[in-house]
Amino acid sequence: MNQEFHYAPFRVEAGKIREFALALGLRNPVYFNKEAALDAGYRDIPAPPTYTTVIDFWNELDFYQLFKAWGLDPNDILHGEQSFEYEKDIISGDVISAKSVLTDRFDKKDKRFYQIETTYRNQENEVVRIGRATLIERREQHGAEIAGHS
Repeated sequence: MNQEFHYAPFRVEAGKIREFALALGLRNPVYFNKEAALDAGYRDIPAPPTYTTVIDFWNELDFYQLFKAWGLDPNDILHGEQSFEYEKDIISGDVISAKSVLTDRFDKKDKRFYQIETTYRNQENEVVRIGRATLIERREQHGAEIAGHS
């Protein structure tokens, strides 16, 4: 099982980092002020650790298009679990590319579980994050199959 989905490259912007930090209720000045970020040793304003969700959902090619590409109805999908490995900081000005790979799929009762690993890389092709998610498909209404994996 090796289904892949490539997100469009995503330019990280300081203003969007600030909005995300505000939405999360973060108060650390490094997310709002470049001088504070530089004083803390960053090369520019860093993104909060879970900023990759912005890349997943507010991208030219986003998570909903992943569902479509894999033949899944987002109305039938529940988010079961999420974990991250933090390799490097994501910084304002970075351009992040991401690739999701379906690593496993299995059924339990009337649910289908999809395990997905997403690798996020910066413009230097350095891995900045690895995200792992479990999605749960409610199967009582639909029997969607990822193409080639029935």
